[in-house]
Amino acid sequence: MEKHAHNLETLLKTSTDRRQALRWLLAGTVAPLAGCGGSVEVSIGNISYSSPGTRCAIIPEETAGPYPGDGANYNSNGIANALSLPGIVRSDIRTSIAGASGVASGLPLTLTLRLVNTATNCADLSGYAIYLWHCNQAGQYSMYSSGISAENYLRGVQVTDSNGSVTFLTVFPGCYDGRMPHVHFEIYPSLASATSAAGKIRTSQLTFPLATLNEVYASSGYSASAANLASISYATDNVFSDGTTLQMAAISGSVSNGYSASLTVGISA
Repeated sequence: MEKHAHNLETLLKTSTDRRQALRWLLAGTVAPLAGCGGSVEVSIGNISYSSPGTRCAIIPEETAGPYPGDGANYNSNGIANALSLPGIVRSDIRTSIAGASGVASGLPLTLTLRLVNTATNCADLSGYAIYLWHCNQAGQYSMYSSGISAENYLRGVQVTDSNGSVTFLTVFPGCYDGRMPHVHFEIYPSLASATSAAGKIRTSQLTFPLATLNEVYASSGYSASAANLASISYATDNVFSDGTTLQMAAISGSVSNGYSASLTVGISA
């Protein structure tokens, strides 16, 4: 056991990418550790892993991209801030609000995020606000893309419940040229702080299994996404090329019945 712990410590100290080292650990690449028995806790900066087979790691920080709608940049109408819109706190984000009337088309997707505290063995975090947004079936973003800059669908905020969870009813996002399909989200310490990007404490993205993507994009309305997906991979994506272990949603469902996806999101609180 001491030898395995020493080997792991050496790996973490010498790795040029500690985040990737953690991904190897979570994926079971450090095989001897999993067979040691007992409980092992490793810290990599502000990332932790405790007990073999149990993930407890801070989700990677990622770009909010060019279309966050969180007050950090502009669209054709000025500062783009969906967080200031009346009605933005909602679970069903398929329709526009605040005077806009657009409705996003696509296969139904119920998406649940569970927020946990890596500093306390992944205890649930209640009372935090999560702002979530993504592109539509055609790979366009409300508030920014041509023809839908006046819309604000596929954007919403919710507060984590006693189980640390929020659930959004949305549509399965499309795939646009140059990126693997993804969903953006920002975490805020409270609803009161979720008024602009200045209050956020974490930004990340999640993605979906390739088998599901191929299944969805073979259905009506996603033909452009199928073509775009064929020209990219997780390995060449500029966000997910270093691994998807902590950002790959678990998913179930079908084209005929819609999909349900979930992801546990760790932060240090």
